[in-house]
Amino acid sequence: MAGASPSTQPQDGGGTSITDLDVDALVNCASFLSIQDVLNMALSSKHLQAAAFSDSVWLSFFRKRWPSVIPTSFPHTLGAREAYLSRLAEVQQFKFSDPFVAEFNTEAKSIDNLLFDKNNIIYSQGALLTVLMIDEYLNGRDPRVELRGHTARISCVRLYPIDETPFHRSQDQKNDNLVVTSSFDHSIRIWWKGRCVRCLRGHNGPVSALSDGLLDGCSGKLMASGGEDGTVRLWSLESGGQRGQHALKATLYGHEKPVVLMAVARHRTSLLVSVSKNSKVMVWDTTTSSAARSSCCVGMTTLPGTPVAMKCHESLVYVAAGSSVVGIDLITMNKVLTLKHEEDIHSFQMVPLKSLICTGLTSRAMLWDISKCVDTQTGEIVAELSGHRGRVNLLGMDAYKIVTGGQEDLRINIWETETGQQTNSLICCSGDDPHPGCGFSGMAVDGCRIVTTFSDQQYGVMHFMNFNNATSPVLFNSGPVDQSKFWCPISFSDTDESDREQEAEILGD
Repeated sequence: MAGASPSTQPQDGGGTSITDLDVDALVNCASFLSIQDVLNMALSSKHLQAAAFSDSVWLSFFRKRWPSVIPTSFPHTLGAREAYLSRLAEVQQFKFSDPFVAEFNTEAKSIDNLLFDKNNIIYSQGALLTVLMIDEYLNGRDPRVELRGHTARISCVRLYPIDETPFHRSQDQKNDNLVVTSSFDHSIRIWWKGRCVRCLRGHNGPVSALSDGLLDGCSGKLMASGGEDGTVRLWSLESGGQRGQHALKATLYGHEKPVVLMAVARHRTSLLVSVSKNSKVMVWDTTTSSAARSSCCVGMTTLPGTPVAMKCHESLVYVAAGSSVVGIDLITMNKVLTLKHEEDIHSFQMVPLKSLICTGLTSRAMLWDISKCVDTQTGEIVAELSGHRGRVNLLGMDAYKIVTGGQEDLRINIWETETGQQTNSLICCSGDDPHPGCGFSGMAVDGCRIVTTFSDQQYGVMHFMNFNNATSPVLFNSGPVDQSKFWCPISFSDTDESDREQEAEILGD
């Protein structure tokens, strides 16, 4: 039926097109789809959009995502879809004072790596890798699994989708990740289901970096690592032997200093961008076949200052180094953007689709809009996120929020991504008076969840917060009435009849 108009009937006269179905039938069909599928359905035609945006479909999504929360008494003009999107934005922006909170004791040493893997928190301290399972904690069981094998400090932890690797065995594993760690013991370890399934050795010194994704090589997916020895090494996940002795496929030379940052180009996943400690940027083509591997380098440039972080988007790479963020065209290696600061940058994040960049400085962070930098090669400052103590070296950013903090801060601050308006300020420790000398040593943010860590010479603590089912709003600025006041918890004593009455009110029946 592709290309046929909605009114076109099949030649045999015995069939119907989807547009012949009434809205009620389409709504029923849409109720079995995911949100992404419903949004795709809405883009297909106005007829399908009416069904995709119906209140009953979005009320179903609302109740599936927030079964213990229901929107009540909000303005009559707010439909179920708008209610869903409004609450989604507010929980993502932490606009509540009653999140679920849990604290876990850790060793009295700093956290080197901290990240979310679905409902698990993964962190490393020294040579020890720990997986903290929130679901196990909620069920009253021991949530920790300690992964031992490295004999020196873990330098980097990455997650790679298992369905892109030969470890993928069934559809049940489709959304799982492999955990990969590099270490100062010269090794790389691949972990799956709580055990090390492969150990890779080949660097002549500490392994300092891992690529942020898998690369397309000549014979399958490749993983890249960078070392203190200045080499970039490519590893095949298709073969390796028991000790991974056959996994090393190439050693790339060109950096004179330790490799500290690595990322896969987004416009072409066979291109690897690596940055060394002296801010030398090199681009490698992993599909190039060469015995000496000298021709694998397809681009090179150098930036001033110490590298902090980088992000690839389409055919560009953005590198924060010294006091500037520089955008580099990976095709021509020309510098197409420079965001200059009057001081050194301590952290860097960006949301490419919104053309927004955030940089952490001393006592503040800066929000930049680079959408108008085509002619000027510089960005526009959207907001200054002030009120911090010391360096802002903890920084998270997504389409909804910016999260800022530092080792000398007592609070984590939350800001709207597009405006820089503050939405919350969190004390991520027990009580209002933290232990003397206690400071943030790590932070990870994932959607409506945040985990922070404190440590000093006496103790360490991990603080986890989940805003998904929160209902009590925090109003930071005067202005229009905040919709979050309309989210109310459902009483488990409510009857089905009262639920139907609430639904009728939501739908305007």
